[in-house]
Amino acid sequence: MRALSLPLPAGAPLDRAIETTRYLRRWVGIAVLIGVVAGIGAIVFMEAIHLATLVFLGYGARYLPPAPAGEGAVGVMPIGRPWALPFITGLGGLLSGLIVFRFAPEAEGHGTDAAIAAIHHHRGQIRARVPLVKVIASAITIGAGGSAGREGPTAQISAGFGSLLGDLLHLPDADRRIAVAVGIGAGIGAIFRAPLGGAVLAAEILYLHDLEVEALIPSLIASIVGYSIFGAVNGFQPIFGDQTRFGYTQPVQLVYYAILGIVCGLVGILYARCFYGTSRLFQRLHLPRTIKPALGGLAVGALGLVMPPVLSTGYGWVQIVMGPGLLALPLWIVLLLPFAKILATSLSIGSSGSGGIFGPGMVIGAAVGASLWRLGYSILPGLPAEPAPFVIVGMMALFGGIAHAPLAVMLMVAEMTGNLSLLAPAMLAVGLAYLIVGDATIYASQLGTRADAPSHRARWRFPLLASLTVAEAVAPLPLTLPAGATLSEANALLVEHGAEAAVVIDDDHQLVGILSRAALARVAPTQWATTSVRAVMDPQPTVVSASQTLDVALEALAAHGARWLPVVAGLHDRRLIGIVTAADLVRTYRAALNTAVRGVSGLIGGAALHDTRVAAGSVAAGRSLAELRLTPDLLVLAVYRDGEVLIPTATTRLQPGDRVTLLRRGPDAERLRQLFEENVRPSPSDAAPTASSPE
Repeated sequence: MRALSLPLPAGAPLDRAIETTRYLRRWVGIAVLIGVVAGIGAIVFMEAIHLATLVFLGYGARYLPPAPAGEGAVGVMPIGRPWALPFITGLGGLLSGLIVFRFAPEAEGHGTDAAIAAIHHHRGQIRARVPLVKVIASAITIGAGGSAGREGPTAQISAGFGSLLGDLLHLPDADRRIAVAVGIGAGIGAIFRAPLGGAVLAAEILYLHDLEVEALIPSLIASIVGYSIFGAVNGFQPIFGDQTRFGYTQPVQLVYYAILGIVCGLVGILYARCFYGTSRLFQRLHLPRTIKPALGGLAVGALGLVMPPVLSTGYGWVQIVMGPGLLALPLWIVLLLPFAKILATSLSIGSSGSGGIFGPGMVIGAAVGASLWRLGYSILPGLPAEPAPFVIVGMMALFGGIAHAPLAVMLMVAEMTGNLSLLAPAMLAVGLAYLIVGDATIYASQLGTRADAPSHRARWRFPLLASLTVAEAVAPLPLTLPAGATLSEANALLVEHGAEAAVVIDDDHQLVGILSRAALARVAPTQWATTSVRAVMDPQPTVVSASQTLDVALEALAAHGARWLPVVAGLHDRRLIGIVTAADLVRTYRAALNTAVRGVSGLIGGAALHDTRVAAGSVAAGRSLAELRLTPDLLVLAVYRDGEVLIPTATTRLQPGDRVTLLRRGPDAERLRQLFEENVRPSPSDAAPTASSPE
């Protein structure tokens, strides 16, 4: 049982207008810096992986995994020392565990999820040492043959820098979180040579069913900068080469792509469950934490002796199954590869190893597409003549669904292959995979929507605040200063009114800045008589407009630690109206709340508003309101189902998962829990014969 919380009404104004010039000016510099670090970080990490691969797999096992076309197109080679492979992968896991748990335990696992958790639950704070530890540990894991992706560590490098930049520039928490999200997108966009997909990913990856729209514009800037720097060293060609010769040519193929999407959705769920199931299994092992990644690595090495494609990132094998090399592989390897890669990734990262799960997810999707094409290429009419289209769409569908980032992954894979012509069938496959996945996710730190995010709680969890405007709370201006006044005149007025700061206006009563005592103190008193207010004031103060809502003003006050904020006529109208303080917001809120409470109290004295969900095994599940025979002190107001609001009647039948809003009179909240949340029968006294559900 919980207190009622409703989403913000559609069309409510945002706390930031992403199209404003001021917003862009503020973020261009920050985004460029994050992009520079993302590009350099991606270069360093790639070189670290190459070096670790040469040392561990090259010299140790006399084996180098195949590489994709955009990275040298190294072909398949036999494992020169197969007996050494399990020991090499085990050693990589051991070294990775020792480094992580000695210097930064929070760097274990997959880095992208850790960055998401920092955004939602730690005010965007990431310790400065974490990215460095993550790079070293992940390079060793991948270089020794562990099944992991390189995007997570790269994302954590730039995300960590975004957090550091927030501290250095004293950014408010809201902006630090955006900077970390921008770092995620820029890092992944750089190392995958997919800047547009990386930018969209920054906005999409944080939630199951929502977008962090404020991160989009800065991410576009940062991703382009990171991609340009990385490409200047490693080339701008797509990772998997030019695949533009393939396209969508026959409508009958939509049936095949639909099947591919359904299968990818199911395999995606298996990927998530296997990964977190393996993680829980390793957590229950009573062994030193540093030993667990070594055991996982040892198992991956043994699996790699039978299935070499599961080793390392696997991108070279994706390149192979895109072409005629798929038919040269034994059928049993092709069919088992998706499941073997799932197991290998779960063992490598789920054992507390270090690396990403984004890349392996796309390799698994590619393997699913290759398997379906291999099964049907000689018997299904209209099937593409080569496997590449199925491989490409498989990558999009599987990871786009299970990561809840369908738009970003579709764009990224299109950029990684240079192919945009497959987006039409890909949209069908990704859409079906997304529907099948439901709320399952490979990123445990993702939240449902912004309404569930602590950073948006003020806006989304208080619907009354979101329905009141700043104009209703504005207070008169205690003090204004003309822009042409001298600092001596300004100081005299500040002292007279006992004020710490004052709003600066021009001759047309337009706000042009704020002058604070701190700014005044930075100028020698001997120069006050000859220095104007305009020369010292802050020309870009934080303001709220009269049309914005109280939740926006409250968040702005809290984010900037301000006692008051100027109120202007509109986002593009700097005409000064007054100021607003936290006390003004509380006063206006209480006045509106008291009015609402009096109305409810007139309906049912002493009533309380409750919001609950119908549990699958509860008394209410599957029954109509009439069958529940609710007592007169319970009134059902609304039933929320699949995004729709149902006006309840006596015949309304409740389903598991329904959200029910009720008015209750009296203290017996336990009875509601028994009806809606527990698999128990109500006592005879609870099931009085008088129903109160509205007809």
